[in-house]
Amino acid sequence: MSPLFNSTSPLFSGNALFCRSWLPLSGELRGILIIIHGLNEHCGRYSQFAKQLNASNFGVYAMDWIGHGGSDSLHGYVPSLDYVVSDTEAFLEKIRSENPEIPCFLFGHSTGGAVVLKATSSPTIEDMLAGIVLTSPALRVKPSHPIVGAIAPIFSLVAPRFQFKGANKRGIPVSRDPEALLAKYSDPLVYTGPIRVRTGHAILRITAYLTRNFKSITVPFFVLHGTADKVTDPLASQDLYYQAPSVFKDIKLYEGFLHDLLFEPEREEVGRDIIDWMMMRLDDVNRSAAGFW
Repeated sequence: MSPLFNSTSPLFSGNALFCRSWLPLSGELRGILIIIHGLNEHCGRYSQFAKQLNASNFGVYAMDWIGHGGSDSLHGYVPSLDYVVSDTEAFLEKIRSENPEIPCFLFGHSTGGAVVLKATSSPTIEDMLAGIVLTSPALRVKPSHPIVGAIAPIFSLVAPRFQFKGANKRGIPVSRDPEALLAKYSDPLVYTGPIRVRTGHAILRITAYLTRNFKSITVPFFVLHGTADKVTDPLASQDLYYQAPSVFKDIKLYEGFLHDLLFEPEREEVGRDIIDWMMMRLDDVNRSAAGFW
């Protein structure tokens, strides 16, 4: 596929989003996983996971958010996550149109998980998917101080690009693997500066929306979270699992694991759990199709 995909958001119309794909060298595709990365990172970080998926005959497609990785716009700045939701929907539609007979899954990490979950609130998008996978999703995020939540709506309009150092979570460990931490924070495509005010407000808005709407989520999903995660709340993932009326849903909590599950020392185990769930989901889809006919 082309390495560039144009943003569909009105504010960023014509801005190029950087895309990647990893496809098995041989064999028939079982399915496709579309990766939506988390805040401040980029899709290239998931190359090892993509190769693990390829080994099980899953194709992988991914894109960098606007303002992230190799995509256009100010690094680390997203004025509204609805723009990322819109781009995710358009990217999914493109991949589906190019692979109409192959089941598709959406994967979202951290804030990318929130984006994926909101995208699937559209019945049209849900109908395109065999299911979604969420690792450490940002589902219930609280401001660093109550006053931040009170002034964020105003400040995000007055100084949207201002870097708010009080909300910087870089000091919080996200992996128990020192080499993974070094690779992340020495990667020039990873934004390591303080969060920009409007981006922070956008996260508060989307997570508040999602927690109010857990009971309307019907898409098949698998949510994975580390119990020692200090960036996003594993209890919120449990609330999603128990409250969502999805018929096909699963949760796995990893005792003592931190935020970046696919960069923990046990990353192969996490990847295997995701692949096993997708294969189980495809078996269910195939059984349903056989029963229908």
